[in-house]
Amino acid sequence: MGDSRDADVAEMKEKMNENIKDDNSMARDGSTQPLATHESPSNSKDKPSPSKLQSCISPLLASQHPLPPSPSLTNRIFHSILLPPHGMLGTILTYMLVVLTIWLTCYSVFGQIALPGAEPITITVQGGTVFALLVLVVVAWIGGWVVQLVHLPPLLGMLLVGIMLKNVPYISVAKGLDPAWSAALRSTALAVILLRAGLGLDPAALRQLSAMVFRLAFLPCLAETCVVAVTSHYLIQLPWIWGFMLGFVLAAVSPAVVVPCLLALQEKGWGVAKGIPTLVIAAASVDDVLAISSFTIILGITFNPSADLASVLLQGPLEAFVGVVFGLIWGVLAVFLPPSPNPSTLLRLLVLVGGALLALFGSDVVGLPGSGALAVLVMAFVSGLGWRRQGWGDNNPVTTALASAWVLLQPLLFGLIGTEIQVAALDIGTVGWGVVVLCCGLTVRMVVSYTAVMFGDLTLRERVFVSLAWLPKATVQAAIGPLALDKAKQALVDRFPGQDCSLVMASDLPGDTLVSDMVNGTIVQGNSEHGGDLLVNLCNMVTYGDKVLTIAVLVILITAPIGAIAIMTGGPKLLQRDLEGKEKTEGEQA
Repeated sequence: MGDSRDADVAEMKEKMNENIKDDNSMARDGSTQPLATHESPSNSKDKPSPSKLQSCISPLLASQHPLPPSPSLTNRIFHSILLPPHGMLGTILTYMLVVLTIWLTCYSVFGQIALPGAEPITITVQGGTVFALLVLVVVAWIGGWVVQLVHLPPLLGMLLVGIMLKNVPYISVAKGLDPAWSAALRSTALAVILLRAGLGLDPAALRQLSAMVFRLAFLPCLAETCVVAVTSHYLIQLPWIWGFMLGFVLAAVSPAVVVPCLLALQEKGWGVAKGIPTLVIAAASVDDVLAISSFTIILGITFNPSADLASVLLQGPLEAFVGVVFGLIWGVLAVFLPPSPNPSTLLRLLVLVGGALLALFGSDVVGLPGSGALAVLVMAFVSGLGWRRQGWGDNNPVTTALASAWVLLQPLLFGLIGTEIQVAALDIGTVGWGVVVLCCGLTVRMVVSYTAVMFGDLTLRERVFVSLAWLPKATVQAAIGPLALDKAKQALVDRFPGQDCSLVMASDLPGDTLVSDMVNGTIVQGNSEHGGDLLVNLCNMVTYGDKVLTIAVLVILITAPIGAIAIMTGGPKLLQRDLEGKEKTEGEQA
């Protein structure tokens, strides 16, 4: 009898235990979905609780409100408006975003043409532009291929072809290029290479190297600027404010040269283990924002001294803030539009590239030119993070399409940069001392770059590589180098139309010469006692602008080829190759 009772008790205990297990296997929120059976009690305790933001948006998420087996029309309508956008509504929103992006980009590039209206608009385009572009792309590609045969970076040959087509006598092909077309195409090519760079950034390495990124972005730029300002003041007699303006022109590293070279090394596994390509690419974008913003501030103070000083000084932080915020917002849009689980590659490409072009061209329109490149890099980085979580790897259809486009855009970009260099415009008197100024600035830049990455786990050889990778200058100098000269010439034309500065000397200006000046919006005439100094000052500004442009051309000629060669040849000799990680990544993607 006792044995039968014991057996009954044991059987009841087993049933109770089974019921308890069944209850624990059900979801804690009361749903009928079972929890993962492999989750141990310790793991469930360690699982983090949802954040306040997740708790707030949880009622709006489609994943928290799945459709019932037989949904009604009301259920379908309610489910369609939940986040993230999905289904037909998500597709409609994607097409609306693409159309709006195309229109805003067209407005940023073409201006009044993109606005509604029926009035005729006159557009002037320099003759021979299309033919010049076709010849430039073909010949630059051939030049890059020839240079690559001797194991040098192809961009070197493309750059030399552009210089030759612009400056060799009796060759007038590149002289037919329209400057506006050239600038727009350079920005387009730059957008593509920045997108490739942002999509290839390593999040783990960026998190680990965040402090080093900011040191590398700020310290070399500021150190080179100060050295250039001092040396140019004493060697080529630039005023202090013009010396610092020149310093920030020269201090900006060229993403058009650095990024393609580093991506080529990254694809082969060089420096990937320690995130060196990510370090340099991320720091390059911040470096450009700092240099362009500071240059814009000094330019505004020089030519508009009556402007509000507080707003001028806030230009740099504002550009960085706008660039990061716009990049974050657009990156999130590119993750969820077009909607998953089977997003259209074409639509994803249009959303991402359209946002990049809008950022680069639109930043100039709103007066924040330094924010464009940073916004493109941030949106690509955020998009890459989101796509990885959705199942896309690093080698996804969008990166493949961008790589294919780069085959055409690379000769176009570096060929156009070469055409910006006018050898005949180089002042021989400025060239000699300008080379000395460049050598002083670049030497200090290399030393400070090496020092900036000392406080980390990089070896001596890797620190040397980073300092070499921080040399190339091209894109930014071609873009902002002529701005000071253009401003000075425009100010001279506005106040003294038809005046030839080559004939203007303070002692040669008769005392009874009538000159005009703009004072508080009113044209005031007087003798040279009042206007003569203004005329001489404006002519001096034109001279200073000539010197800035000359040295900007010199820095492209010297650092672009040397820096590209140093990166491509020094990378395999100074960096460690991570073949295992590369093969593992390729295996996971396959």
